[in-house]
Amino acid sequence: MDFSASIDYLYGLQRFGIKLGLENMRALKARLPILQEPLPCIHVAGTNGKGSVSVLLAEMLKHSGMRVGLYTSPHLHSFTERIRIDGVPVARNEIAALAETVRRAAEEIPVTFFEATTLMALMAFKASQVDIAVIETGLGGRLDATNIVEPQLCLITPVSLDHSEHLGDSLAEIAAEKAGIIKSGVPVVVGKQDLEAAAVLLSVAAEHDATVSLADRDFSWQGNHDNLAVDVGDSHLDGLSCALAGEHQLDNFAQAVAGALQLRKQGVAITTLAIRNAGKTVVWPGRLEWLGSSRQVLLDVSHNQAGIICLANYLVEQKVTRIHLVTGLSGERDPAEVLMPLVKYAAAIYAVPVPYGQSVPTSQVVAWARTQALPTSEYVTAADGLAAALKEAKPDEPVVVCGSLYLVAELRQELLDGDLSNEF
Repeated sequence: MDFSASIDYLYGLQRFGIKLGLENMRALKARLPILQEPLPCIHVAGTNGKGSVSVLLAEMLKHSGMRVGLYTSPHLHSFTERIRIDGVPVARNEIAALAETVRRAAEEIPVTFFEATTLMALMAFKASQVDIAVIETGLGGRLDATNIVEPQLCLITPVSLDHSEHLGDSLAEIAAEKAGIIKSGVPVVVGKQDLEAAAVLLSVAAEHDATVSLADRDFSWQGNHDNLAVDVGDSHLDGLSCALAGEHQLDNFAQAVAGALQLRKQGVAITTLAIRNAGKTVVWPGRLEWLGSSRQVLLDVSHNQAGIICLANYLVEQKVTRIHLVTGLSGERDPAEVLMPLVKYAAAIYAVPVPYGQSVPTSQVVAWARTQALPTSEYVTAADGLAAALKEAKPDEPVVVCGSLYLVAELRQELLDGDLSNEF
């Protein structure tokens, strides 16, 4: 297969849907000789922030001179972004070869898209002989395809209500699924949690005799993005900075630092200079990302209420009082539940379709917005909605795009390609 054929094959696997369980992964791992020896790795789960914590920790390891694998999902613009080594996406010809290996191994096994891509990532990291890999879960943790790894450290970022159709209707149920990555005797670093989620995570860790480092109890931060201090136990690191916007990213950075210092206890040679440099060089597109010479457009992949609250807090921080909101929601999300934190900022809402997968009908977004007495319009394409917002927004009213990573990816590409140059 060439790259194009491999992508067609992988996306064709979506006919098997989302399958939570490890039977396929265990069977396929047994058929792949390269995966018979454990991969040195770190496992990251959570609802919000797990991608940011993963990329931050990978950057710290890379700056310490290690060869580092990073597996995240989904991607913004290219499938290759999901599997990176030292920050560089795996080459297209390697993606094709990896997909072909999975295809041959998966005869008579209904492997899903995420199972296949996870196996590809693990094989790529083994073939490249990475020193360590950072593996982000997809959905949940307990039954997530990534949960066949044998990590030396686990991290669980804030747990909130999302993907309830798969993970449960309460924070306790969802936290129990996320806690499924915790292994016997393996330390776990836990980000800020509601009390209900924290109780579950701490209980599961105790059952597994896993040492816990908990945000606001065992580690914390003070300061701001340009002058940041992080305390982890008796360790105090100051003069740090974080290039990722939003106060919630300082929570993520502190959690990554706590993870790095836990790895240092295990003999992993992570230097304080590496932590310092990682905060400066980290890049994570689509997360509170401004585009335009005068910051006309703010892109954010927030897609649940917890994420939208972080976006709303950032607007306060930036002293933004009015926005033109271009939004579309994936899955079965409730517009009222997800978007309500932005109502008081919205001058107008532009309801647009999400370009990939199941999405909430734009008519449902419009119906909710009208109950809030917000000027609202509906568009056939996301690009049409963004163009209208750019025309109507005043200079001090930025256009905000949020609600789905897939929506942000499409419009980010449109803006970078200049397809909306007449309006942007």
